[in-house]
Amino acid sequence: MPTDVHSFARPSEARVTHLDLDLRADFDARTLTGTASLDVETEDGAARLVLDTDGLEIERVEDGAGAPLDWRLGDADPVLGRPLEVTLGPAERVVVTYRTRDDAAAVQWLTPAQTSGDAPFLFTQGQAILTRTWIPCQDTPSVRHSWTGRIVVPDGLRAVMSAEQLTPDGEPTDGGRAYRFRMTHPVPSYLVALAIGELEFREVGARSGVYAEPALIDAAAAEFEDTERMIEAAEELYGPYLWGRYDLLVLPPSFPFGGMENPCLTFATPTIIAGDKSLVSLVAHELAHSWSGNLVTNAVWADLWLNEGFTVYFENRIMEVIYGEDDARMLRVLGWQDLQQDLRELGADSKETRLELDLAGRNPDDAFSNVPYEKGALFLRTIERIVGRERFDAFLSDYFDRFRFRSMTSARFLAHLREHLFADDAAGWDELDPETWVHGAGLPANAREPKSPRFAAVDEARGAFLAGGAPPAGEWDGWTTHERLHFLRGLDGPLGADRLRRLDEALG
Repeated sequence: MPTDVHSFARPSEARVTHLDLDLRADFDARTLTGTASLDVETEDGAARLVLDTDGLEIERVEDGAGAPLDWRLGDADPVLGRPLEVTLGPAERVVVTYRTRDDAAAVQWLTPAQTSGDAPFLFTQGQAILTRTWIPCQDTPSVRHSWTGRIVVPDGLRAVMSAEQLTPDGEPTDGGRAYRFRMTHPVPSYLVALAIGELEFREVGARSGVYAEPALIDAAAAEFEDTERMIEAAEELYGPYLWGRYDLLVLPPSFPFGGMENPCLTFATPTIIAGDKSLVSLVAHELAHSWSGNLVTNAVWADLWLNEGFTVYFENRIMEVIYGEDDARMLRVLGWQDLQQDLRELGADSKETRLELDLAGRNPDDAFSNVPYEKGALFLRTIERIVGRERFDAFLSDYFDRFRFRSMTSARFLAHLREHLFADDAAGWDELDPETWVHGAGLPANAREPKSPRFAAVDEARGAFLAGGAPPAGEWDGWTTHERLHFLRGLDGPLGADRLRRLDEALG
């Protein structure tokens, strides 16, 4: 694995292989307090373990038998936080007793006014390098470890985590209830996630369900009733779902993301509950991450496209199976439009439009744009077009199985791609031109703009309106959300208040 410029950890010397969390949530103080116990594997008897922290208040560090270990916090970095350096000696287990600060970046403490009910709420968001603000860890996607969690919460609240739930109803304990969780598969630290709130659960399939606040549970369960079909479609495409359950947690309205692919438990915004399943492509996206991202993970954030580009491609294939080719085509066109907007804003020749980025000295959040998502997916569709869907599907199935629970780099992927899909096809490799896709700015000449026959009628209706005609109220009523969005996106230029008023009155 390459050196991760966004982590102090030195896993080539000492690597975390397992984590046991034991934390108590204090909503009054807005802190998590307890211990993180880490199993450590060393190379050649390395004497030092380096962990990532950011704002953690460390009380003490001990070995597994309770004997004190020497430790120090290094100098602070404005992006990376501070390294926690522990002298191991013969220790193979390190126990850190600590507390989070009330402003820990990964931990969002919501008041009842910020929720749909009368109780407070907590959720964590670790991607990209925020887990270090609530857990001392090797906070790099190149390090994977199994983990367990014990979380004590106030009575009346429920804890959920991105893992197997061992005590769905909690256990009585001093000052509240304790919930226990277990993740047996090795995962990177950014996928360890916690939420606490007034939550109800509803099954929607044999291995899928939804958690939500009481006011949202019925609508959420109805919106996500196709989840089991999505899992089956994904498995049919690229192999078995290896994470046990796939549940969704609908966050309060103040959740600032669309979704987060935490294993076993996708965190989702309530804004996708549209009442007509028109936005459930987000569910397909986060489910697809169970293979592309969670199973095979970008080793460094400069290679984010290995997570997100694969997932957009996979998401669209799931949507095609469940809702048909027309729906999938419309989504591809909307994704193309999103990408074109970002290329205009970033500059088509900007280094920020490359798939493999240079993020040294920068916050890894800078990697997030439509480029790794949509350009990455276009690259994979280009491979599919050159070699054929059947061969590409077989390649991807093998890829996810061969590298499962491992991390991947752009260079390693391109080498694997050439060896296993283009070994006897030099002409196809030249036609693909992968180096230009991954290391070149903008879009290569062989990128093809997706088309949607359904959008042609939308373009005609919009053109008539822009030429002075009436708003297309009749057509609008029969359009899907994708068609409505395409219509609105094309309303470029000044329309004037009167025309906008007519549009609003006609279309609502």
